[in-house]
Amino acid sequence: MHPARRTALALALLVAPAGLAAQDAGRPLTLGEAARLAARQSAQAEGARLRADQLDARAQQRRADLLPNVSALASDGQRTFNTATFGFDFLDPSGVPLFDPTGEVLGPVHTIDLRGRVSQSLLDVAAVDRYRSARTTASAGEAEAASVADQAAAVAAGAYLRALRAQAQLDARAADSTLAAELLQIARDQLRAGVGVALDVTRAEAQAATVRAQLITARNDRDRARLELQRALGLSLAEPVTLTDHLDAFAVDTAALPAEAEAVDRAIARRPDLRAADAQLRAAEQQVAAVRAERLPAVGVFADQGAIGLDYGNLKNTYTWGVQLSLPLFDGLRREGRISEQRAVAREVDVRRRDLRQQAAIEVREALLDLTAAAEQVAAARERLRLADQELAQARDRFRAGVASNADVITASFALTGSRNLVIDALTLYQSARVGLARAQGSITELP
Repeated sequence: MHPARRTALALALLVAPAGLAAQDAGRPLTLGEAARLAARQSAQAEGARLRADQLDARAQQRRADLLPNVSALASDGQRTFNTATFGFDFLDPSGVPLFDPTGEVLGPVHTIDLRGRVSQSLLDVAAVDRYRSARTTASAGEAEAASVADQAAAVAAGAYLRALRAQAQLDARAADSTLAAELLQIARDQLRAGVGVALDVTRAEAQAATVRAQLITARNDRDRARLELQRALGLSLAEPVTLTDHLDAFAVDTAALPAEAEAVDRAIARRPDLRAADAQLRAAEQQVAAVRAERLPAVGVFADQGAIGLDYGNLKNTYTWGVQLSLPLFDGLRREGRISEQRAVAREVDVRRRDLRQQAAIEVREALLDLTAAAEQVAAARERLRLADQELAQARDRFRAGVASNADVITASFALTGSRNLVIDALTLYQSARVGLARAQGSITELP
């Protein structure tokens, strides 16, 4: 086989696996779909939802203090009695004790007792406040789960962008390989025609070898980025995905950016971590109120009714019922210590809440600044790419005409490679800034 054809075939074989791998049948996935999928099924999001379920279950336990308590008892057994534990003496008509004054054992007596008991709280302000605090804590857990889901979505979106960048790098290296094969072919043709020198061929072969190594590295980076994406999405590694977006899929337009004040207001209103902090503060304040309410009396009713006797044919009905009033008087100042503790917890949550609000405002402003700067970088990188492509075309024309060696062409091709990398990096920064703004505003799962 002709050397030039052999070189072109080798480069084609290197490019072919990358192209085929990129076109493997898999689950079509956009950036927004990747974020929503991670928010639903990533390990972090599922774990946070399970923790929220635990808090909800604790709230149900607190509600039990407000609902009726019903129990039943059945006993059938033998019992003995020590007469000394009665606390008084049984005397016959002549005044003589019927039982040994030092105590004696009577029985065993066969006793059957079938009984049911019902109790219900009528007024217990502390229990009501504890239940409200538990419900608010459960709501905070749900908001925290939504915040973790947002974080998982942001991680998945970042992994998606890295996979897009790796694919763009692979496509760029494939284009570099095609160019290297073309320049090598020109150098060999000119050498055979007697208008070139062997040095030009050597330079072209060295460039082709360099690009081939870069292509191998880019393909490996692409495959690793996809594995990372599948891990972030919570997908089986045997379930491939197809990235339907591209780095330049969305127009770079800073005129469509929201106003800073509007973006900050939206972040404060929608971010789940801020909602979680608000709910945690309410729960802490309600817990303080619940501890205070323990000073108040609690009122409840109870009823106990059943049958008791020596055998099942001779059971007698007995009952007990009443209203119970419980009034705490002094607990060694333990309650005051708990109030102070819960107040400190509430203040800590409030400090963290204010810091989160400020952090949200800063993240929004930073994202807007990053978007503006990234858009300018994209424009500058694209202009640099246009000039590098023009420089390469001019150098190639001079080389074809035989008025210059291919040193200028190779230098221009390396400049073109660098310009392609600059465009890819600038687009990646821009898309990352888009994701960052969506995350800062609490709308990352609304990405298209």
